[in-house]
Amino acid sequence: MISPSPSLDLEIRKDILLISLNRPEKRNAFNDDLLLSIEKVFDATPKNIKCIIIKGEGKHFSAGLDLSELSQRDVVQGLEHSRMWHRILEKIQFASAPVVACLHGAVVGGGLEVAAACHIRIAEKSTFYALPEGQRGIFVGGGASVRLPKLIGTARMTDMMLTGRIYSAEEGERIGLSQYLVEDGSGMEKGLEIAEKICGNAQLTNYALTHVLPRIEDASHQTGLLMESMMAAIAQDSSEAKQRLQDFLEGRAKKLGE
Repeated sequence: MISPSPSLDLEIRKDILLISLNRPEKRNAFNDDLLLSIEKVFDATPKNIKCIIIKGEGKHFSAGLDLSELSQRDVVQGLEHSRMWHRILEKIQFASAPVVACLHGAVVGGGLEVAAACHIRIAEKSTFYALPEGQRGIFVGGGASVRLPKLIGTARMTDMMLTGRIYSAEEGERIGLSQYLVEDGSGMEKGLEIAEKICGNAQLTNYALTHVLPRIEDASHQTGLLMESMMAAIAQDSSEAKQRLQDFLEGRAKKLGE
């Protein structure tokens, strides 16, 4: 798979796609070129890919928006730019395969918004999180106001923006910014371990978790329950599910903890 930009490195390992943000001299800050390049990759992800990993080169995952390239925009242009972020991060959240973020160093502003769009976040101990937009007289525009409250609650996000509070990797795992905390330098090892587990799942189950579950969360109580019932019926009727159940009943499947 050919990278659409020198700011993005791509590697395929069997059925896992590795995406590396490659602007270490800018702390992997996002400009439009990098963001649009990510969109191109997600639009052209090979069909055999079962899991995607996003990581950052250098000392940081991403320090957010590249303010050195921030141009003056009127209200309409600002709205369109924010909606571009929304469009692209939706493609991460609802990608053709689950997305794992391997985090280290700064996960700030737009970098945190990208991480929040991923399905699993692994943080090395060097990781720290912040939303400095509140201290710079601006507001988040890449989906943080929708995704982050679901992870950490509205009160914590409000605190981050009102006070400039920075969360450490340990605090981030405790409040839900990451699901895993690992030693510095071992994020990719853990990411590949998790990606291999994801690749071993039934594809329909992975689809249900990444495409249907978020929509159940956004639905009303009764609509959510109906969507769950429909997805459960569809999943259990698949040939793969039937074979996996048969393997379990006949002792061919691994038991929990093995």
